[in-house]
Amino acid sequence: MEVPIIIIRMDQVREVLDTIDFVAPNERIIFRTCERERNKVVFQMGSADAERALAVAKLVENDVAGIDVNMGCPKEYSTKGGMGVALLSDPDKIEKILSTLVKGICKPVTCKIRILPSLEDTLNLVKRIERTGVAAIAVHGRKKEERPQHPVHCDIIKAIAEAVSIPIIANGGSHDHIKVYSDLDAFRQVTSASSVMVARAAMWNPSIFRKEGLQPLEKIMQEYIKYAVRYDNHYTNTKYCLCQMLREQLETPQGKKLHAAQSAQEICEAFELGSFYEKITAELAAKGATLQNKAQEEDDQAGDTDVIRMAVKFDKRQYPPQITPKMCLLEWCRKEKLAQPVYETIQRPVDRLFCSVVTVSERKYRSALWDKSKKLAEQAAAIVCLRSLGLPEGKLGDEDPQSPLLHKRKVEERGLWRDQENEETLPGGAPHKKPHLTLGTSSSSCGTPDGP
Repeated sequence: MEVPIIIIRMDQVREVLDTIDFVAPNERIIFRTCERERNKVVFQMGSADAERALAVAKLVENDVAGIDVNMGCPKEYSTKGGMGVALLSDPDKIEKILSTLVKGICKPVTCKIRILPSLEDTLNLVKRIERTGVAAIAVHGRKKEERPQHPVHCDIIKAIAEAVSIPIIANGGSHDHIKVYSDLDAFRQVTSASSVMVARAAMWNPSIFRKEGLQPLEKIMQEYIKYAVRYDNHYTNTKYCLCQMLREQLETPQGKKLHAAQSAQEICEAFELGSFYEKITAELAAKGATLQNKAQEEDDQAGDTDVIRMAVKFDKRQYPPQITPKMCLLEWCRKEKLAQPVYETIQRPVDRLFCSVVTVSERKYRSALWDKSKKLAEQAAAIVCLRSLGLPEGKLGDEDPQSPLLHKRKVEERGLWRDQENEETLPGGAPHKKPHLTLGTSSSSCGTPDGP
């Protein structure tokens, strides 16, 4: 099965937050880190494809301390794509993924596994993994079907640690073995591991790593919320982590407020941090405005004198369905037997806004305003070009009755009308369409007049 992978566009240094963001094409932040974490954080990925794993690792390797491949996740969202524990039944694929990463990047590569049904199979697997050149192996001492309520197999982790020469990181000791800091070393010793990985115990109270002892949960939660606000963490993730900390206290008045919270501000208010939220968001907004103004001034000063600019934005509400400025410009270029418009779009790191420059007949056009998406920026550039050339841009009320675009839209609308008219209802209420021939259109990718 081919596993879909999120295509990460680029890393951006966000000046407002002082973070490095890795963003998907849909603008969703996939991974956020900062300079302070560069030599500490390990980027863990799920993958069933060696080349895709390497592509992602190369994107992030300069901003992390290492790369880890999760081969121990038993959740369906992971296993159905051939990732997580699903990899344990395919040692050849494991070897290929890890070998490709070890040879392809400069940072240390590790992996996390679960134990197999038999000790012999488990040892054979870890020895094969060791030969790939990984820096360490984290071993969750449970089988793929076992859950936290099942005891961790410390004896299996110990046997693995004694069978290989690379570091083994013991995992799975939360609750039964690890409750305070001193338990970390006790779990390490009983498993003969080099170190310990903690998940649930660290989520319940991150001060588990504090040598001086656990801090009060209320203090820990407030500190976590402050970090979440300062770094603009999505409120759903913040809420989830806080719920993990509260656990049995979720039915308290504070727990119920948290459960009902639908924003970062409401979370802060539930923990009496409302004034802190207002202060930090105001500071970030002011910093963002200052940086944006500075960037705009630099953009204006460094503007290419050969580029024709106007302060315009594209509002699709002002245009008929299926007609956009890009379509009008493309149609005009075809009519005049000119090369298709070429769009060059950049994104400004400070606020992640877009600006596009369109080249038509060796002249460049762009909007002086920045937009929230690549498509909107391209439409704005097309508007500038059309207005500069004195051409119709397809706005409502400005349509040319002889326009090929208008004719094409009417043909498509008639086709839709026929589809609706030909619908029948079968017994039981299931809709059915009579088969008939419909018209269609196609266009090349470089000149696709897409909408926003």
